[in-house]
Amino acid sequence: MNTISSYSPIHVVGGGLAGSEAAWQIASSGVPVILHEMRGVRGTDAHKTDGLAELVCSNSFRSDDATSNAVGVIHAEMRMAGSLIMAAADRCQVPAGGALAVDRDGFSEAVTKAVHDHPLITVVREEVTGLPPKDWDLAIVATGPLTAPSLASAIQAETGEDSLAFFDAIAPIVYRESIDMDICWYQSRYDKVGPGGNGKDYINCPMDEAQYNAFVDALISGDTVGFKEWEGTPYFDGCLPIEVMAERGRETLRHGPMKPMGLTNAHNPTVKAYAVVQLRQDNALGTLYNMVGFQTKLKYGTQADIFRMIPGLENAEFARLGGLHRNTYINSPTLLDQSLTLKSRPGLRFAGQITGCEGYVESASVGLMAGRFAAAERKGEAISLPPPTTALGSLLGHITGGHLVTDEEPGKRSFQPMNINFGLFPELQPGSIVKPEGVKRFRGKDKTIMKRQLIARRALADCAAWLGQESTLAENA
Repeated sequence: MNTISSYSPIHVVGGGLAGSEAAWQIASSGVPVILHEMRGVRGTDAHKTDGLAELVCSNSFRSDDATSNAVGVIHAEMRMAGSLIMAAADRCQVPAGGALAVDRDGFSEAVTKAVHDHPLITVVREEVTGLPPKDWDLAIVATGPLTAPSLASAIQAETGEDSLAFFDAIAPIVYRESIDMDICWYQSRYDKVGPGGNGKDYINCPMDEAQYNAFVDALISGDTVGFKEWEGTPYFDGCLPIEVMAERGRETLRHGPMKPMGLTNAHNPTVKAYAVVQLRQDNALGTLYNMVGFQTKLKYGTQADIFRMIPGLENAEFARLGGLHRNTYINSPTLLDQSLTLKSRPGLRFAGQITGCEGYVESASVGLMAGRFAAAERKGEAISLPPPTTALGSLLGHITGGHLVTDEEPGKRSFQPMNINFGLFPELQPGSIVKPEGVKRFRGKDKTIMKRQLIARRALADCAAWLGQESTLAENA
């Protein structure tokens, strides 16, 4: 250790977003941390570097709108709580319309430097092949969707539960200079301006009906990668491969990632595109763009051929083609208590995607909570839960209190990974939504927007109160 502390260290296994955030929260409270990361000793099928918090899928943290978007609300709550992940994201942002996207290399470098520079954090490069030994006392497992088989087996042996898995898909990245801007144009959907953006943060590739149908046919008939023993594993609906969406119906893509709404072709304003493929800036230099929503399990050669059917991408050069990686998570509502502690092993917590959340900020936010809970336990303080009205609290509630069975199939668990969304927040008090003065008709979209704004406002106020004067675990139990 680089500094003296009266507390014994807390061990964190996994240096991804959740593990890095957990370590930062613990160290920020004055408790030393030993962060164990296997990359540098052993790689994974998806990571390319040994940097902490490396992003392996999209470079987007999604919406940064804290007034009416659940993702933006959790961004704001994490910033209030001194999140390292959000501080690095803000520092490394690139234009992305209404989203917060980052330069992935700069982001990882910023997190890695901050963690290594903290005097209370020691990074150990080693693979932890089993559950943390009991003499570690307090520990957090934050090994993410790529948990090594040996550790996954140890978790199964301890819990008696089968881990569930699904495929998480990676979108291709295109060199900007290879995109034909005589066909494509810059525009954010509905010209929306986001953090660091100007309303023209996406490159749009238009398709007419014939081009769209030919593209869908090619996707459906394209060669895909076989997965042998992984075959039959369910996909997460928020990250479906493009060809799987195409198989679900000819119009699925046109009402999903290829929807043309809110976009006007700058080269031909009077003709509405039948479908549009969007590409989002992927690095600070603006030299790389990723294909939004184009995660895929197509074979590499097939990918290049099919994606070059897209108008404007006929000569596209790919910095990275798409792929898939396995995502493993535990049945958290059965196995974890409200403070993310394994019920069968006091002192051992889980954090990040392995708990059954989905998304970068969600994973980091669970790491944030696990770190705060572990630090409080080490210091002998009452463990404090975020109110269920906050984004943090609503996500924690999903993880630790999600559905265990379905009425149709008693005994079959229905717990699934989830992004943060307003459906996880408690309802507003009756009478909270009041029609604005002078408005005759107030319903539908306008009413929904007001509801989300009120939920967001309540969440941020309650989070601020929680961080200032927290209520204890006992009081929330």
